[in-house]
Amino acid sequence: MKTVTRALVVRSVDYKDSDKILTLLTPDMGKLSAGARGCRKKGSAIAAACQLLCWSELVLSDRGGKWSVSEASTLREFLGVRRDLDKLALACYFAEMAEVLSVEGMPSPGLLSLTLNSLHALECLDRPPEQIKAVFELKAMCLAGYEPLIEGCALCGEENPEQAWFHLREGVLCCARCRESGDGWVPLTPGMLAAMRHVVYGDDKRLLSFRLGGEDLGALSRLTEDYVQTQLERGFGTLDFYHQMKM
Repeated sequence: MKTVTRALVVRSVDYKDSDKILTLLTPDMGKLSAGARGCRKKGSAIAAACQLLCWSELVLSDRGGKWSVSEASTLREFLGVRRDLDKLALACYFAEMAEVLSVEGMPSPGLLSLTLNSLHALECLDRPPEQIKAVFELKAMCLAGYEPLIEGCALCGEENPEQAWFHLREGVLCCARCRESGDGWVPLTPGMLAAMRHVVYGDDKRLLSFRLGGEDLGALSRLTEDYVQTQLERGFGTLDFYHQMKM
């Protein structure tokens, strides 16, 4: 059996002398693994389309219950990302996080669209990488079922507290009066809270249409990163590499 699909390559592992094992995010079949036989050979017709971070059209063959790439053509390579090491490191983090949050065989068009749009933003839009990173992390967690509750204080309901606090483990907002003691609380400036609400509750097509000052943007990026790692109880090697590149 053969099927034609579009796919983003979110993981690529060398196999044997000239093959690869690919992890793909597809709009219709969700996450799946596929072998790409001979794609590392010189002159391979499928080599370009099987690169990490490539958005490609693939012909997949089912061989004994395992998918194999029979034909492939590149739709977009995000060359502007590949030419910038900082952007490439961040893009690899997006791919790793998308792989972790997606479920084998379960379509997640929202997560796929977010990942593609974030790669496009890195390549083409005049937005700070920290902003793109924070938006991707927070929205991806929402799509995966980890949406924070930030409409108002979780206890008294105050929508715009003078000093807001966000709990990384509970994923809730509290005002200064209601905040309990203990670890895990992160202070939010009004700008940070407005940006988070824009991403969580706003129009998906305008996720990056906000401005945030340098210090607030850095604090927001650290918060969303900590939220991801706290909720998922794991780190990401690609994120560590991104931070090393920035240093």
